[in-house]
Amino acid sequence: MTAPDDLDLLTTAELTIVGRVVQASNATLVCEISRADADTPFRCVYKPVRGEQPLWDFPDGTLAGREVASYRVSEALGWGTVPTTVLREGPVGPGMVQRWIDTVERHPESGDGIDLVDICRPDLVPDGYLPVLRGHDETGEEITLVHADDPRLHRMAVLDVVLNNADRKGGHVLEGLDGAVYGVDHGLAMHRENKLRTVLWGWAGDPIGPDLVADLERVLDSLGGSLGDELAPLITDAEIDALRRRIRTLVERPVMPAPTSSRPLPWPAF
Repeated sequence: MTAPDDLDLLTTAELTIVGRVVQASNATLVCEISRADADTPFRCVYKPVRGEQPLWDFPDGTLAGREVASYRVSEALGWGTVPTTVLREGPVGPGMVQRWIDTVERHPESGDGIDLVDICRPDLVPDGYLPVLRGHDETGEEITLVHADDPRLHRMAVLDVVLNNADRKGGHVLEGLDGAVYGVDHGLAMHRENKLRTVLWGWAGDPIGPDLVADLERVLDSLGGSLGDELAPLITDAEIDALRRRIRTLVERPVMPAPTSSRPLPWPAF
């Protein structure tokens, strides 16, 4: 769950731009916030609305609000899957600001294991990993997209169904140094039409545990009150209604969905 100090810093403190994530399709700036009580600055990601690229299926200028709405839903569920995220003014205008996550670095060549979402040879899928897709690399060698059979990741997969996340790439799954697993980049979420595209299909058809269902039931109730009020400035009424329907479907039939579209995976997958 969010630390109050994180939320206050992200909401009110001055942002200093120190870099840019060049691989991102939308402007993604790395910022720091000076702290009088710490030797190191607080780092965050800032995505200004003016840096969002136009999309044919998502209205212009709405991605930052969708990121914040996704965080609010994650917090309402009590899952802490999305890093602290706010909507505020920044150095180049309004945008989404999110806590930076320092991540675990794995080195498979030294026996340090593979990432939570990764690609490997079909005969080298580690114990505790679920295959998602088999294919061939640029040399023709057979490869398999896999992800860990990890309860932290499973909770993220359920959240993606709730959020209707259209862009759960492997690179959007972060294993934090604090032992938590975080999902980032939720700008392509909360659409009222089915857009679910994810690399986390390994649990398709599996039941959702009663503890997660209880959280979903609680959030379903809050959508008619405080949570609905929080989401109203961020996404449309039609999108809130669609969110409510997705949660109700999972509560009434707590089973992970299987792919139904011709494009169930985001591309590229990482």
